[in-house]
Amino acid sequence: MRVLHFFKTSFPDTVGGVEQVINQIAMGAGKLGVKTDVLSLTPERVPRTIEIDGYLAHRARLDFQIASTGFSVSAFLRFAQLAKKADVIHYHFPWPFMDLVHFATRVKKPTVVTYHSDIIRQKHLLKIYRPLMWKFLGDMSRIVATSPNYFATSEVLAKYSHKVSVIPIGLDKASYPEPSSENLSYWSSRLGQKFFLFVGVLRYYKGLHILLEAAKGAVYPIVIAGAGPIEEELKQQAAQFGLRNIHFLGHLSDEDKAALLKLCYCVLFPSHLRSEAFGISLLEGAMYGKPMISSEIGTGTTFINIANETGLVVPPSDPVALRQAIQYLWEHPELATEMGRRAEERYWQHFTADQMVRSYVDLYGELAKYR
Repeated sequence: MRVLHFFKTSFPDTVGGVEQVINQIAMGAGKLGVKTDVLSLTPERVPRTIEIDGYLAHRARLDFQIASTGFSVSAFLRFAQLAKKADVIHYHFPWPFMDLVHFATRVKKPTVVTYHSDIIRQKHLLKIYRPLMWKFLGDMSRIVATSPNYFATSEVLAKYSHKVSVIPIGLDKASYPEPSSENLSYWSSRLGQKFFLFVGVLRYYKGLHILLEAAKGAVYPIVIAGAGPIEEELKQQAAQFGLRNIHFLGHLSDEDKAALLKLCYCVLFPSHLRSEAFGISLLEGAMYGKPMISSEIGTGTTFINIANETGLVVPPSDPVALRQAIQYLWEHPELATEMGRRAEERYWQHFTADQMVRSYVDLYGELAKYR
């Protein structure tokens, strides 16, 4: 069986949440005998096809972008060529250009789309896109939601509930590097023995401005690992507040990231908008046995972090509640340790890459029968 994934970005060009999911599925499915192609767009002048951990990553030239939506003239032909070889086509929503390619190429193959998020920010453009979106989702053989929470709260998914399956995102801990003793010693000496950690791309919906507001007057160290479009804005806010307990580390290597996850006291995830549909780095915290603090936004974050069991859950956009939650865990280390133990236990029960991959491979097999 052969599967074609199609999304605007992928490894090795970018390493965001959706890209990690595609990579995990492609690697795992290969071990189960499924051949995988991944097609994405790249700004490179000469796009290449490369092999990554047993699957093929193909790139079409990115020509221009409108409202975070990449467009590519060459992608139409490249998609059609790859789709002819595929038994199942796996799309990743949202990406309006993908919908255009789907209908323009008229490829009649079983299709599955992983519904990663509602469209939240581009409300005006959504009015224009909505008819195409309804038509695209209606044409899919199956739609996959990444958590029961998101399925239950998405008005879009409710319209297609008859063909929605829930497959939680999973991670393979064995694919994460084991940090060296020197690396661990370096970060421990630099940050101390007890610090809170945020890991991720610094985007508008991550709620980091709320975290900085919550950190006013606090003594506990807060580490922000990652880069992104609002990095300078956040640094200016921290300087304006006179925050001396915030450590901006920028983009880090995989080993450094693993070291921080291993060393940290608790993982913070203050995302306040539904654009945060799941929370890969929150799940990484659970995988490393850390208690978590997140916001209730009706998405997969609260499927990962169960309130008062694996961590604390606070109202979104509430710096006072966030500050109180951070302070409470800081002052109750035994409870924090027990919550971390439960978080890791929940990871092994529900969120391993093996479970996710097997669910997708079973779905591919089911759909391929009806070619």
